[in-house]
Amino acid sequence: MKFEVDLNDTTRQVRVENNHHSISIDDRPPESFDFHDLGDGAKLMRLGRNVYRLDNIEIDEQHVRFTLNGKPVSLPVRDEQALLLKKMGFKSIAGTSAGNLTAPMPGKILEVKVTEGEEVKQGTPMVILEAMKMENELKSPVDGTVTAVHIEAGSSVEKNTVLIEIE
Repeated sequence: MKFEVDLNDTTRQVRVENNHHSISIDDRPPESFDFHDLGDGAKLMRLGRNVYRLDNIEIDEQHVRFTLNGKPVSLPVRDEQALLLKKMGFKSIAGTSAGNLTAPMPGKILEVKVTEGEEVKQGTPMVILEAMKMENELKSPVDGTVTAVHIEAGSSVEKNTVLIEIE
């Protein structure tokens, strides 16, 4: 798995090989890693020869937040899908305007998972969009109430089309 993380004002390329329990950052040689669950959401992470305690771990589409040896850390993260969209010049869901769910690329709506008047939380799956022969689950960018659904299953949409409005 590849992703980017912003660390100390520098974007780092990270590659994780779960089956080999290794991680490489930028062009450095891979280091071994593993996690040990301590209970109550705490974990010990071994990275190479170093051991770190991680608490209060929260992961969403744009950030990984945790406490590292007692210090709060928030890392902006872009997964493989977000990197592909960026490379192609499209905005990810994270780049859409608050209150509107817009199409990050042209495609066909396979499923609409919410209705007008429904309460949603940030990250709630709302639409399945088929684009470039891939199914993409589009999630709510904000907490709120669905005020308008502008699409239905089977419809085609262009990039930046407002699909759903959220108040």
